[in-house]
Amino acid sequence: DCLRAMGAELAFFSPLTDAELPSADAVYLPGGYPELHLDALAGNLAMHQALRRHAAAGKPIYAECGGMLYLLESLSDAAGQTAKMVGLLPGQARLGKKLAALGYQALTLEQGTLRGHTFHYSSLTTPLEPAAYAQPLRTGSEGEAFYRQGAVRAGYVHLYFPSAPRAAAALFLPANSGAPPLPADAIP
Repeated sequence: DCLRAMGAELAFFSPLTDAELPSADAVYLPGGYPELHLDALAGNLAMHQALRRHAAAGKPIYAECGGMLYLLESLSDAAGQTAKMVGLLPGQARLGKKLAALGYQALTLEQGTLRGHTFHYSSLTTPLEPAAYAQPLRTGSEGEAFYRQGAVRAGYVHLYFPSAPRAAAALFLPANSGAPPLPADAIP
């Protein structure tokens, strides 16, 4: 609703079954459970190529949690089955049997601070240096990394876009796009 209120036109697709992306300026891969669909995700090579073409064209891809895992080189489920994923982000993730992270976090970007939550059983190994770290809203937990590589932005935190609409909109704009700032009446 927040993205629509700012003028975004949403088009939906399935990385499980669709061979192409809909015509779009940006792609949003929200969280989910990719480990439950390893074979289908790994086997849909046409979608892997479509996402790679989208990123190579400089068009943003924003991926949260399970969406981020899908963009890695590989993903292993808790039973040890490993499958190749899209490969837009270097690294691998492995699902564990214990909860790895849970809690509210805040991610500060140049355009504002987005609040959200983290909930996952996976651990990530990547050579990427985080562009930022979210801050836990309670002590005793660790802040989640936020990554940027080319047109891809990704992290474990499920962001609540209405908490900072300008920052949310920036996730879907090309880096250094020169896009004009959103007018005040476009912010819900």
